[in-house]
Amino acid sequence: MTGAAAPGAVAGPEDGVRAQTFMLPLGAPVLGLKELREGEVRSRLAAESRQLAAAGTALETVGPAAGYGRRAVTPAAAPAPVVARGVKAAPPAAVSYPDPARTMPLAECKTHMARDEAIYIKSRFAVCTGIQVTTIWMRSNGSPIGTSSFALYIRGTVKENDRTIRFDYDATDFKKINTTATSGQKIKIEGTVPQDWPARANPKLSGDLPVTKTFDQLQQMPSAHFTHTMRYAPGQGSGTGSADVVFAVYQPVVTSTLPPGWLGDSPAVGKPAMIAPRWDAGKYLGNPTGGGNPANKGASSFSYLATLVYSTKATAPERGVAAHIKKAYTTPGATKPTNANKKIAGQAPSEPLHRLFSDAQRRKDNRARAVSNCRRYFGPGYSSNNTKDCDEFPFATTYEGCAQPEYDVHAEKNNFSVLPVNKRQNGDAGTLLGQFYKKNRIIDGMDDGFLVKITS
Repeated sequence: MTGAAAPGAVAGPEDGVRAQTFMLPLGAPVLGLKELREGEVRSRLAAESRQLAAAGTALETVGPAAGYGRRAVTPAAAPAPVVARGVKAAPPAAVSYPDPARTMPLAECKTHMARDEAIYIKSRFAVCTGIQVTTIWMRSNGSPIGTSSFALYIRGTVKENDRTIRFDYDATDFKKINTTATSGQKIKIEGTVPQDWPARANPKLSGDLPVTKTFDQLQQMPSAHFTHTMRYAPGQGSGTGSADVVFAVYQPVVTSTLPPGWLGDSPAVGKPAMIAPRWDAGKYLGNPTGGGNPANKGASSFSYLATLVYSTKATAPERGVAAHIKKAYTTPGATKPTNANKKIAGQAPSEPLHRLFSDAQRRKDNRARAVSNCRRYFGPGYSSNNTKDCDEFPFATTYEGCAQPEYDVHAEKNNFSVLPVNKRQNGDAGTLLGQFYKKNRIIDGMDDGFLVKITS
């Protein structure tokens, strides 16, 4: 049997060795040679690697990209919710919904991807994904003689009112144990667009990618950082309310090719969780003129569920509405109108709420049914001398509002809740909702959606 090269040396084909590359989730441990001698361990690594050879999408994906590739069954990593705050101003005090995050340092991406998460969704304007590339270097009989690995992080961010999405790629955490041949192992990094909707839409890609370097070349770079940008010009989309929406799949791909003469499956291809970008130019979504430049009108975002956060704290301006929604979610049977099967949407990714904008009559019908039920269950004086409003949930500005069964024969009847609440608090909650829609660029219809979370 031909012996392996001395520890720390660079092995070659003449040593009778082979190699196997695994594409693994970030956070996967870099195993030592002792563990890798177990056939069961390498079989497990191979199974995990096969998962990352095919496209996968986040559970929270909305729009046509939600049906592209393997759908995650667990929620993506996400930051702690940030609640709305009152803003000190001339009476009456204004309220302001927090601006969504639009930046993400590499350290933050690493922190949230360290637990084998497939993707971290900080907001609809800041996401990250990644992959770990691990190669086992072996004798021809399969006995390990060394390992090498590195992590690839991909961060996607969007500036406010910008049609260009920026992707930052960082190859980091290079490790080598014992004998390797990384000086000849080629690593190709690229960002691809395997599908978009409508199909006629044409993206403009620019930046550093694709790039091909050896493992050692990447490791020796002061910063193995690459940028890639993606943009669709306005006028290529579709959608209700003249939203001019383009959906796409952005798929990072990393390919590892063994040095010439080495035995083993090569090239090995890994695909981190795909990212779902979106472009729109609806007049109701902000930046409808591009500041006077039609080529810049509208903006881009990521097509993931957003979460509206309300608080029941005594200082929260929307507290009365938040308490109503909490009751509707936790004890729906105790709400009005009566319905033993009541289960209101907006609590889970499988049943989000959908913004209703284009059909003004349906919004009016939602509101009229809410007021009618307030009168029925709380009496004609429910407003308590105009100090209270009839609050409805789901909101009248959603397709799931009170009049849903009149427009959808399959919808559950009386699957909503009404309750008189403090008039000022109801108005503040409505203001916050409108800001949430605008700041998160929630589009009309079933190709978008949002959840509601109540904090205390």
